[in-house]
Amino acid sequence: MSLSKDAVKDLENRGYSRRQIAHVALGAAAVLPLFHEFAFAQDVNPDAMPARGGRGGRGGSGGGGRGGRAMDPDAVVIGSNENPMGPTKEGLEAIAKVSPLAWRYTPAGDNNDLESLIISTENLKQGYGVLYPGSGPALADLHPAFTSPTRSWVMGSPGYGSGGGGRNGERGGKTISVKLRADHTHDVEAMIKADPNAGVYYICNPNNPTGTITPRKDMEYILANKQKDAILVIDEAYVHFSGRDNMSTDLVAKDKDVIVLRTFSKIYGMAGLRAGIAYGRPDLLAQLGKFGKPGNLSQGTRACCAASLKANATVLPERIKTYERNRAITYEAMDKLGVGYVPTVGNFFMMTVKGMTGAQVGTALQAKKIYVAGANRWPEWPNHIRVTVGSFEEMTKFNAALAQVVKEGPPAVAKG
Repeated sequence: MSLSKDAVKDLENRGYSRRQIAHVALGAAAVLPLFHEFAFAQDVNPDAMPARGGRGGRGGSGGGGRGGRAMDPDAVVIGSNENPMGPTKEGLEAIAKVSPLAWRYTPAGDNNDLESLIISTENLKQGYGVLYPGSGPALADLHPAFTSPTRSWVMGSPGYGSGGGGRNGERGGKTISVKLRADHTHDVEAMIKADPNAGVYYICNPNNPTGTITPRKDMEYILANKQKDAILVIDEAYVHFSGRDNMSTDLVAKDKDVIVLRTFSKIYGMAGLRAGIAYGRPDLLAQLGKFGKPGNLSQGTRACCAASLKANATVLPERIKTYERNRAITYEAMDKLGVGYVPTVGNFFMMTVKGMTGAQVGTALQAKKIYVAGANRWPEWPNHIRVTVGSFEEMTKFNAALAQVVKEGPPAVAKG
């Protein structure tokens, strides 16, 4: 993207070098793989996917499958926190209804009142929310918008994306990771101490990969103890699974120094349609907008989002109930097997098998056509591996395979 003169001056004033500004000018696309659940390093190892015929994959390009590889029809792929229920019935109907108008560039027809819906469903004023093609671009653009070579991005560890890692450093930012508490919540006191002058304090809530909730009092601690011009970013990609009480848009309504991120990928099953929201005060959203272009959602995506939001009253309870059932049968199976896990309020969980590393567990499951998140992605937790809660059928197959893995023990060779 081309940065405006105002954006360039802003970066220069915050200590960015010309080279760093050039990297920022490349836009979110330069670092987006770090903020996209499929492309993110926690994803299923695409090289390990079986290259057989059968159904098309859930991502990638070419002939279907991940990276163009056809997926084995018997494979159970539960590693990318995708929702096997897919888009809502109402959303699919809305896509079909609006599709004949897809020849137009601008929104047309029914179910295109999305801008007003993202505001009204959160009881916010106009101008306090903007749409993005997924929450990843907004997350990537937050770095140049609010951090600098001298003001870091502070986050919990293990956490989602490691704040951009080395690629964020190329753009002039610095990431500080702070170990989670023993109960897997964010250690906000340690986060403030790690950099009292940070530009952003980032909390993924529920946290990915632990699936745990950091309570409101901890959010308020950061707001009370941060520098005046720092912001708190709350990533609520999975918050719908945990209930309205854990949502933070009321802080936005109170004009706090907060940006809340949401996505339609998870509870609404729209990962492939790419839609997300950034909530915040208009001035904060304007600062964010200097470094990336919001909007740019397709006609069908907009229609599906709008229809899904309108159906919240039935969609959310039904989907949460389904997830709770599928998660419960897996917890029960793991309890019987003596497999350890972190209780979660998300659509995923972290697990450990006694006497095995995460890489060994992943390799053993792959041998049985069960594909979970890649191992060795969380250095702090080398024995853990993340599993997405899939359909009832998928979790039944997972439970059976896991029982075999526990019985057989570590594989001879572990693939990272």
